[in-house]
Amino acid sequence: MRLSIICVGRLKAGHERELFERYTKRFTALGRQIGLGSLNLIELPESRASQVLARQTEEARAIVMRCPDNAVLVLLDERGKSLSSAAFAEWIGAERDAGAAGICFAIGGPDGHGAPARAAARMTVNMGRMTLSHGLARVVLGEQLYRAATILAGHPYHRQ
Repeated sequence: MRLSIICVGRLKAGHERELFERYTKRFTALGRQIGLGSLNLIELPESRASQVLARQTEEARAIVMRCPDNAVLVLLDERGKSLSSAAFAEWIGAERDAGAAGICFAIGGPDGHGAPARAAARMTVNMGRMTLSHGLARVVLGEQLYRAATILAGHPYHRQ
């Protein structure tokens, strides 16, 4: 199974990118051992459309196009479902065990996700009630994916 994070916008060099890359390397090393493979990052350009709805739609279409048809699309959105780290890991493990080819986690642009992405998504998840910058959201997602892998592997990184 292949996991991908699709992000609208590029993360510049700096502490957030370094921290994200650290979690990506950790995930990939462990993920291969437990059938999750590597963690792939796909950065998409922000839409230049002048209207919000047009920007959302253009970005949503780009997200859907980059997520393979046989992969599960999960949107990160403030209106999504709240999951504990253990529940998140359990869900990923269940998708892996059910034979999912991949999971694509999508972080939308500043205007949020458009209708094409919402229609294609199997699940929408939030990372808490507070608003996070897109760079920080990427770091938090990377850490939670690594944490999920450690939970699935029975590693002591996650203590309850």
